[in-house]
Amino acid sequence: MTSYKGLRGIMSYDAMETIRSTNEWLGSTAKAFGSYPAFALIPNPMFQLMAAWGRVAERSHARMIVKPDWDLPPIVSESGQDHIVYAEPVLRRDFGDLLHFRVARREPMARKVLLVAPMSGHYATLLRSTVVSLLPDCDVYVTDWHNARDIPVSAGKFDVEDYTQYLVDFIRHLGPGTNVIAVCQPAPLALAATAILAKQDPKAQPKSLILIGGPIDPDAQATEVTDFGNRVTMGELEHLVIQQVGFKYRGAGRMVYPGLAQLSSFIAMNAETHAKAFIDQVFAEARGEASDNDRHNKFYDEYLAVMDMTAEFYLSTVERIFKNNEIKNNIFTVNGTPVDITAIRDVALMTVEGANDDISAPGQCVAALDLCKGIPANRKTQHLEPNAGHYGIFAGKSWRLNIRPLVLDFIDEQIEASAPAKRRRGGPQPVDCGVSSPREEDGKIAV
Repeated sequence: MTSYKGLRGIMSYDAMETIRSTNEWLGSTAKAFGSYPAFALIPNPMFQLMAAWGRVAERSHARMIVKPDWDLPPIVSESGQDHIVYAEPVLRRDFGDLLHFRVARREPMARKVLLVAPMSGHYATLLRSTVVSLLPDCDVYVTDWHNARDIPVSAGKFDVEDYTQYLVDFIRHLGPGTNVIAVCQPAPLALAATAILAKQDPKAQPKSLILIGGPIDPDAQATEVTDFGNRVTMGELEHLVIQQVGFKYRGAGRMVYPGLAQLSSFIAMNAETHAKAFIDQVFAEARGEASDNDRHNKFYDEYLAVMDMTAEFYLSTVERIFKNNEIKNNIFTVNGTPVDITAIRDVALMTVEGANDDISAPGQCVAALDLCKGIPANRKTQHLEPNAGHYGIFAGKSWRLNIRPLVLDFIDEQIEASAPAKRRRGGPQPVDCGVSSPREEDGKIAV
């Protein structure tokens, strides 16, 4: 029998979904009402604005429960031939798959890259523009995490230790020569997974590990994220944000941190920016200047698409990574076995930070270099990107123009390839085809 607390959690979860559905319906109604042909005879812009508001509101709330498609463009070869890209799972797990982007009829690439996507409320497709920028030069894999609301309770738990073990399995499956790029939240766990392989299966270690904007040492510099983690007790956090999946989903009864709750936190952090973007889009719609795939829709189709995290993953991340600082203090354990970060010796390490990052501030990620005492100094490097925010360092303009070439050069230095790299720093730059934030250079968009 469902307990009172569980029933309350389900009611809270369904209440959020009801609010979302209602706003979607209101948007649809306003769009239909404002678009009624007879109103075209009335010389008042109110009806155009009503229809425009309806179109923006309906689309904004509808996309919150839809997993975006990868929808990757073909890769153009030097001969001018288009190579279709297929997203194919090569390892399937209950909570996430190892996805391979197979480029049809293309010779194997020297650079094999595993992109470790964050599990922080968004789908792995948040890295679509990162994938697009790497595909011409790399064989790319990504961790495709599943929405917790769709995973039956019978699948069991999933916390930071399980996440780390998934990474160990994925890296081991890809084998030697893999270059791991961990973005944001998974950076400390990717470091732990590498340390486990260094101890258990040295031959399966990645060739290089690139950590981008991750909280290796959350106390290095305070942000709103770290302040919140230190301010709230674990009991308060569980009471405030953990809810039980409603009856309409396969994961009914599973305790989760809802994606809609996470999204509200993201938006609240930069409410003025998002409000202005929304209002500007309403007026663009009213003027007939908006399009289905314009800059605003391209960004918010991804940004507003959120997924639930298992309660145990969210709570263990806050407690063990942020509160107890287990990675920085080198006291992290998996299944009762200590993970010794200093055991990493044969992996090249690079950290990337944004000077204006308000999610993982400068100093938090670069702490990995001092932590990895077993790696020779000549195999460690760091990069601090000026004027770049969190989004910009892995998918924005800063990534495309500055950081990506540095990452490829760093990978090339670790690879004993028979042919020279096709692209080097200072050479031809990739076409700017990534998702752009409304203000990607100010570092205000959170992940």
